[in-house]
Amino acid sequence: MELLRSPKLVPSVILVILFLAFCDVNVMRASAEQKICNITEQELEECKPSVSGSDPPPPSTECCDALKNADLPCLCSYKNSAFLPALGIDPDLAMKLPAKCGMKAPDNC
Repeated sequence: MELLRSPKLVPSVILVILFLAFCDVNVMRASAEQKICNITEQELEECKPSVSGSDPPPPSTECCDALKNADLPCLCSYKNSAFLPALGIDPDLAMKLPAKCGMKAPDNC
């Protein structure tokens, strides 16, 4: 505790705290920008109501816009994995989403 009271160490401690805060902000920014099959986590969240639950609503305009930029063959590769259910997404509903957005799903999907 005596070290923290030293006036010589206060600027160093402040610099370390600022550096750690800067790193946290950059990590949060990077994670918010991560993409899966060319669709961001935020865009996935836009579609989540339409691919979960027993009576899902139609996809929103934002969801369909995001889906139009997604790599559909890549997304289809997850249809039999545990990844979608782990995110609370029903794979069967997810595979029907392109048609609900007026898009053609890949043949192997």
